[in-house]
Amino acid sequence: MSEPPTSSTPEPSGAIPPEVLKQAFTAFKKRLKLTKLNDESKLGGHRPTTSGKKSDVMGIIPPSQFGVEVWEALAAQGKIKRMGGGFYSMP
Repeated sequence: MSEPPTSSTPEPSGAIPPEVLKQAFTAFKKRLKLTKLNDESKLGGHRPTTSGKKSDVMGIIPPSQFGVEVWEALAAQGKIKRMGGGFYSMP
């Protein structure tokens, strides 16, 4: 008789573990936040202080530590939105 699969059995090749999706989504949100903060803090014009304007950043290229299949899975779940050209944004 064969034994039932254990928790150490690897996931099927098409399935992405929920922990990986959660880590990727967290990394995406952090990268988007930092990109927006960086855009908002740029000096503008002749003033020595920041302009205080809202960020024009609409989307980002997601962190490269996760594969494209992870980002596509998150887009399929509706957690992020595909913009084209490798860019993604929050829905």
